[in-house]
Amino acid sequence: MPWGEFKDTAAERRLFQRRTVVMLVFVILMLGGLLGRMYQLQVVEHEIYTTISDKNRVQVQSVPPPRGLIYDRNGELLAENRPVFSVTLVPERVDGMDETLTRLGGILGIAEQDLERFHRRLQEPRRPFQEIPLRYDLTEQEIARLAVHRHELPGVEVKAELVRYYPHSELTAHVLGYVGRINREELQRIDPVNYAGTNYIGKSGVERFYEQTLHGTVGYQHVETNARGRTLRVLERENPVPGEDLKLHLDLRLQQRAHELLDGRRGAVIAIEPKTGGILALASVPGFDTNKFVTGISVDDYRALSQSKEKPLFNRALRGQYPPGSTLKPMLAIAALDSGAVTRDHTIWDPGYFRLNEGGRLWRDWKRTGHGWVDLKDSVAESCDVYFYEAAIEMGVDTMAGYLSSFGFGEDAALDVSGALSGLLPSREWKRAMHSQPWYPGDSVNLGIGQGFMLATPLQLATATALIANRGTWVEPRLLKDVLGDDEVDDVLPAETHEPLKLKNSADWEYVVESMAEVMHGVKGTARRAGSDAPYRMAGKTGTAQVFSLAEDEEYDAEEIRERLRDHALFVGFAPVEDPKIVVSVIVENGGSGSGTAAPVARALFDAWLLEFSEGSNSDLVSRATGGAQ
Repeated sequence: MPWGEFKDTAAERRLFQRRTVVMLVFVILMLGGLLGRMYQLQVVEHEIYTTISDKNRVQVQSVPPPRGLIYDRNGELLAENRPVFSVTLVPERVDGMDETLTRLGGILGIAEQDLERFHRRLQEPRRPFQEIPLRYDLTEQEIARLAVHRHELPGVEVKAELVRYYPHSELTAHVLGYVGRINREELQRIDPVNYAGTNYIGKSGVERFYEQTLHGTVGYQHVETNARGRTLRVLERENPVPGEDLKLHLDLRLQQRAHELLDGRRGAVIAIEPKTGGILALASVPGFDTNKFVTGISVDDYRALSQSKEKPLFNRALRGQYPPGSTLKPMLAIAALDSGAVTRDHTIWDPGYFRLNEGGRLWRDWKRTGHGWVDLKDSVAESCDVYFYEAAIEMGVDTMAGYLSSFGFGEDAALDVSGALSGLLPSREWKRAMHSQPWYPGDSVNLGIGQGFMLATPLQLATATALIANRGTWVEPRLLKDVLGDDEVDDVLPAETHEPLKLKNSADWEYVVESMAEVMHGVKGTARRAGSDAPYRMAGKTGTAQVFSLAEDEEYDAEEIRERLRDHALFVGFAPVEDPKIVVSVIVENGGSGSGTAAPVARALFDAWLLEFSEGSNSDLVSRATGGAQ
């Protein structure tokens, strides 16, 4: 059979055509699906994939705000920001943390304490992709060496940041405080948005109290990065709002003079401007270098500070709680007069001791032979203990505690001083709660001369003395003088809460002030030597606080034991008497005599403020007061 009879050409053509149509339809459908998918990706989901793409190329970085500066009342810079170059690591971008740290150690030389600090921060809670500093304050040579190897170290950056610096560190340590790295507890309470990119926060003092004002508002920038996460360029930026600059009432000259006058002795000085309540000086000696705490103090340096017997980290001005001794007598004199326990004409015979009852315990006067016949003014001027023993019994603890509370004892009365303690103002209720005992008459005797359970800080003594200088007008101590920015002082400074102390006879204020003036200028005044030859009249009161014993576990050599068992020397006062411009509280630990040790310090501060540092001529002050000082 011929071959052609078995081949159906027409059928084959139809089959081919059908197959061609099917394939064509299939290709068109596939092409349509592809075009549809492309349309979905390019048009419908364009924004989604653009965002995903940008995340690989563009990152949002927070820009921390520059911290506000702090000045003294004369514009002297107390706290500034200086640029520091540091090497930082972003753990999420590091390929092999241990190997990277080893290589960096070979390039830069990383100290063991820096590695320990880095590993500690690596374990702490932190924000994703947050940089962790490894070394601070790199030199130009170190930066150059690191730049050569930069391409080999993903996740490692040299970062320039503004770091807090205190040019007068030891002088201002206890008043300004310091900033430090944000720790775990602080991370839980701060605003994570506003503190994004911020590594430092106020830890104490002014830095802590005004943290919100000093910090500012965070900014943001969109940056283009390469595959290794390194920044190529900034695409968009929203600048941060810097923190507000603060001006304090503090006078750096007076602060420095206070440190010099204490001359390395352990003690504290508080100086207040009575009309405004502004703290002119807040010195606690010895001090310490706060700059060591900013980027992280070494273990050895911290151990040296914390274990020093001089206790430089202890803020004696705000947290030192001492028996006020005889410096409490002017306040008790006001209480005795206003309560009617004594009168100005009331006199007693002081034989050098006091008995509650016949044959009972003797409470000695500091002057063993006694002061003879004395009235209230004599008792303040000569610091007669026996007079105040009797007045205390007459008043009783309830009256004394009530009036002393009105002077600010037993509370932190300052507006913006961070970390101040409240001291201890004893009462019946307090003793019953703490000691499960009633209040005995002997307790009142001790309180009458500022001893026994009574404790006060130097700031509280200055505050109470300022109330006398102002003749009953309360002006609560504060450090902030002005905000050099958009905020108003009243918006930042807490509101005052104390009412004036009004006496039944307002002339009693002048009587007690004159009694304090007799301390400085009277023939028998305990601080007459410190007040001699002054071209102005001053008022004051000396005091001593007894140091009874050492702790059982403390060991000193014989010379140190003798020194550390001496009484603390205290003084409170103000000047000039007629128009007070400065109130001073001084304590010299183990200084012995208040009149011989603390009063001369206060006199030198009075002279500095009134005659040396005040603006303009002091001739009016001298001519107005010279006659009364003779």
